[in-house]
Formats: sequence, C-alpha cells, structure tokens
Amino acid sequence: MDSDIKIVEVTPYFLPVKTRVPLKFGAVMLREVTYAQVKVTVENKKGAKASGWGAIPLSDFWAFPTKNIDHLIKEKAMIEAVKGFCKIVAGFKEYAHPVRIFVETEKDLPKLCKEVTKKFNLTEEYPFLAGLVSASCVDAAVHDAFGNANMICTYDGFGKDYMDDLSNYLGPKFKGKYIGDVLEKKYKDRVSVFHLVGGLDKLTTAEIDATDVKDGIPVTLDEWIKRDKVFNLKIKLKGTDMKWDLERTRAVVKIGHENHAPGQKLYFSADTNEQCESPEYIIEYLAKLKAEDKRAFDEILYIEQPTERDLRCHKFDMKKLSTIKPVIIDESLMTLEDFDLAAELNWSGIALKTCKCVSMELLMISKAVEKKIVYTLQDLTNPGLSLIHAVGFAARISTLNSSVEVNARQFYPAFSEPEAKVHTRMCEIRDGYAYTDTLKGYGLGYQIEKIDREINKK
Repeated sequence: MDSDIKIVEVTPYFLPVKTRVPLKFGAVMLREVTYAQVKVTVENKKGAKASGWGAIPLSDFWAFPTKNIDHLIKEKAMIEAVKGFCKIVAGFKEYAHPVRIFVETEKDLPKLCKEVTKKFNLTEEYPFLAGLVSASCVDAAVHDAFGNANMICTYDGFGKDYMDDLSNYLGPKFKGKYIGDVLEKKYKDRVSVFHLVGGLDKLTTAEIDATDVKDGIPVTLDEWIKRDKVFNLKIKLKGTDMKWDLERTRAVVKIGHENHAPGQKLYFSADTNEQCESPEYIIEYLAKLKAEDKRAFDEILYIEQPTERDLRCHKFDMKKLSTIKPVIIDESLMTLEDFDLAAELNWSGIALKTCKCVSMELLMISKAVEKKIVYTLQDLTNPGLSLIHAVGFAARISTLNSSVEVNARQFYPAFSEPEAKVHTRMCEIRDGYAYTDTLKGYGLGYQIEKIDREINKK
C-alpha cells in the first residue's frame, strides 16, 4: 500500500526523573527513573517523509524487579536495550505498516535480551517484559510517524485501506477482520481516571507531618479526592498481610465516600503486584471483606495480577476467583501465547499497558473482543508524551469502566509541565476525567511542535 512506511532514522534520548514522593508497589520502592524518548523518521511509498515520537519511563522496578541486581545496573541495561531496539528497527528497510514492522522486529527482541544480559554480566537474564518496555517507545514513535507521513490520525490507519487483515497475525478465524473494527471512530471526549493509592500513601490530612513534601500539591488521599474529584481508586495491597490489606481497603473506601458528594458512584481495584502465594489469598480476602464491609466488597471492580508473573510456573486456575470478581492479568501478559494460556487458566480479562508496545496491545484487544473478555488500560506512571499517548489510546478503545490510570501527576508532575501547557485538562485532573480536546493534528495528536521541551526541537 502507498501508505506503508520505510524507516529512515531512529534516535533515542534519555532524561532523568525524580519522584516528589516515593512510589511503593509490591516489595519495591521507586524514587527515580530514566525517561526514554525516541524520534523516528520514516518515508512512505509516495515519498512523503515525516518524523514521530514515542516515550516511556524505564521502570526496572516493575519490568525487572529482581533484588539480586543493583537498580543502577538494571537501569543501564534498560537504556542499552532501548538503543539496541532502535538499531533493530532502523535496520528494517522494507515498506510496511507499523504493526507489521513491530511483529517482524519483535522476533529479534529475545536475542537482544540475551545480548544485554551478556554485556552487563547480569546474574539473571534480562527479562522479555523489560525488553518490551524498552521497545515500546520505539514502537509508539513508528505509529506517530506513520500518521504524520500519511497526514492522518494514526488510529484511522488500522482498516483495510491501510493494512492487511488480522488473519496474518491472529490466524484464519480473523480473516476479513481488522484492528480498526474494535476501535472507536474518534477520540472519546473524556476518559475517567484511576488514581493510585500506593502502599506508603497517607490517607488523611491528620497523618501529615514534618517529613511530608510541601509543594502545594496534595499529599494525602482525602486531599486528592477533594481537589481532583477522582472516583476510581486503585488500592495497592501487600498480598502477604491479610489484616493490613483488609484494614487498608476499608479505610480507602471510607475516605472515598467521606470526601465525595453523596450519591457519587465509586469504583475500586485491588492490586498486590504478584505478591500472593496463590489465588486462595485473594479469595479469602474477598470473603472477609464481604463479611466485614459489604459496601467495600460490592465496589471492588476487579482484582489485578494477584500471583507471580511466571504464568507457567504454577499454572494457577483462576476459575474460583473469577466467579467472585473479575481477575485481570498484567505482568504475565506479554505475548499472544500468554493470552491463550491465560484464557485456559480462566483469567477474566487482560490489562493493557502502552509500555508493552501498542502494536501488541492492539492485537490483544482484537483477541479480547473476539473472546468477549474485558480489558483495562494500566499505567507505568507515564509522564510527558507517554501520558499523552496512553490517554489518547484509552480514548480510542473500550476499557472496563471507560477508564485509564493517570499517576504521573502524583509522583512527578513537574516533569510533565511542558506537555501540561498544551494538554492542560489531560495532565491536570479536576473532575475525575482526562479530556482529549487537545489531541489534534496527525499521528498520535501530541501537537509536538507546541510542546516546549528541548529534545522536541532536535
């Protein structure tokens, strides 16, 4: 097709980001992260050239959580993997659609992971999930460049006029079906925001003391709710301490209701970040929560990834848990084969993340719709362009509760200030929603030319 693109140049940039408050999830704590932003220049078959951008925080704490390797070494490994995938994509010289480019270049990702492992003498192999995170900013940039080169919104380029059908990726039952079939025809005006309640987060102003940051931004959950009116709350739990998890859940639900107008419907999700030894922990947690606080139980919308990310290690059957509440697979879901195994093991739905590469997530959505299972869009505490990309993606798909996580405003809002000047109502939540009215122009709608960040001018 004339719209197919060829890669001309790929250039990565890296910026340091420090959190305003620590972010605790599972057994780790994040205080700083490296942000990768990639520029890709392409040319379509008509000779039109354009550039596109993609970005992601390189959170080794999530993608490469081993305690046996120092954070700084893992961070360097992730930076090296970004550079390595840039070279792989730059070496792909065929004209193709961005999804085809990803599918073909992803085949080299396992080899790249091994090379990174060897280069840094890692005592554990560089994980494929970390490889996807490192590749995701490149993949996003290719999609943005594709839209810019063809002078279309990228999401309008997934139908029969722009790409081959899904049978080429998902098998014969998808003959004549396209990714565009499962996308919204235009951006939704707004998407509701899931607000993270981290394990270290203070819940009420009564808990504030001299150690807390004083920068005019909320510190406690009640302050966040009063200011931003968030009504979707994601509760980080320990998964190893039943008493704490139950008390934490009840407290968060109580504060949610105390600080919202009467009658406001609230939604909660519970996430132990893989810390549960088995699904039985969460089954017991839900049973006790129902007995102790029926309202809290009823308002739990779903449970996210309670058990280990190695889906093949124990092959836990989620059937019993999924009959109580939807159980959503996240860290375990990296490939189409993982999707099929998760379905066999009775997971209720899938968690998408732009950090797992939007090309793959689009294929996952197509399978989810065909299987009639729900999907959510989670966050990697995405700031800057990665935030704009994630919210735009959420506005073109049909997530559970029409929601998306937007956490960077809690943990490193200063970093997104250049983007917030252009996409104010997306970055600064005030009524529980992120608005999409500033997604304009071609590609992914960044309006990159208006965002005053030095690397955007390169």
